[in-house]
Order: sequence, then structure tokens, then C-alpha cells
Amino acid sequence: MLGVSRITLREAIGDLRAAGFVESRRGRFGGTFVTYPPPAPSRVELRRIAVEDAGKINDALTFRMAVETGAAQILAQAGGDAGGTREAAAVRIHDVLLARLAAVNRACPEEYRRMDTLFHLAIAELTGSSLLSAACADARVRLNDLLNAIPLLQRNIDHTAAQHTAIVEAILAGDTRGAQLAVAEHLDGTAALLRGFLR
Repeated sequence: MLGVSRITLREAIGDLRAAGFVESRRGRFGGTFVTYPPPAPSRVELRRIAVEDAGKINDALTFRMAVETGAAQILAQAGGDAGGTREAAAVRIHDVLLARLAAVNRACPEEYRRMDTLFHLAIAELTGSSLLSAACADARVRLNDLLNAIPLLQRNIDHTAAQHTAIVEAILAGDTRGAQLAVAEHLDGTAALLRGFLR
């Protein structure tokens, strides 16, 4: 496909392996896999991106608000109905949300952003809609580098923990409006922090 010989390709893969960019695995699911994580952009680079792509960032923040408040509303409708045929689903929603909330609350600084992402994605995934889950993941991916650039301050983590708790409580209580408002307040705060930091 690339118009190069197998020998050249093997040499290139060997050089990449020696540099630590790829690893080769044998067996049924073997092959050559990228292992090198790209370096995180510098804060100067992120600020430049924020200035140049302000419209795209605002668009991504609006998109995130729409899909995540919608996911919370839908999940609250399911989470608040613990009777009848939905009982098992309501128990699963309860267990997964509390587990994700506990995980983000006890996360060390190095793991905090990842656990926060998993918390937010769990809300969408628990709706059972693969399209909504994909939309929430897409919204998060568009902002992840910029979100990762915000310093992790303990007062922000404490405030976020209270907001996450409010989101979970509203969903589990079946309070669709409360869940939407709790998510909107949380995302508004994140957006304000992001815009303020990247000025």
C-alpha cells in the first residue's frame, strides 16, 4: 500500500521499536502497536490554541452542555423509577454512579482528570444510548487538552466534589430538572474556569 518493500518496512518498524514508539506482539492478537504517548502541549501552546480557536472552544462547550444535561435528564427519569421492570436498571444506575463518584473523590492528582472523565461518561453510558455516549465522549475529547491545562487546586476539587454529589443525588432521586440544573451549574463553572485560565 505504501509502495515500499517489506525490508524497508521491517527496518522502519525496528527503528521505531528501538526508539520506544511501538512494540511488537506475537500471537493471535499480535501486531505492531504504538506505545509512545504524545507529549502534552505546553501552557503557552494551549493559550495560543485558545485564542486562535475561541469559536471552536465555545462551540465545544455549548455542545458539551447540551449533551451532558440531556444525559442527566434521561438518566434521572430511569434512576428515579425503582419499581416494576426497571428495578434492576435503577440498582445498576445507583451502584455505578456511586462507584464513579467515590473513585473521582479519592483520586490522586495524577488520576483526577481521568476519573472525572469516567464519572461524566458514566452518566451518558448509563442511559443505554450509544449515540449519546459517543456524543459525550466527543465533547470531552474536544476539550481534554484544555481541561488538563487548568491547575488542580484543592478548593476547585472540593467545589467539584460537591457539584458531582448534587448531580448524583438529583439523578438517583428521579429529579430530572434538578439533574439538568446541577450539571449545567457544574459545566458553567468549568467553562468559566477554562476561559479565565486561558486568557
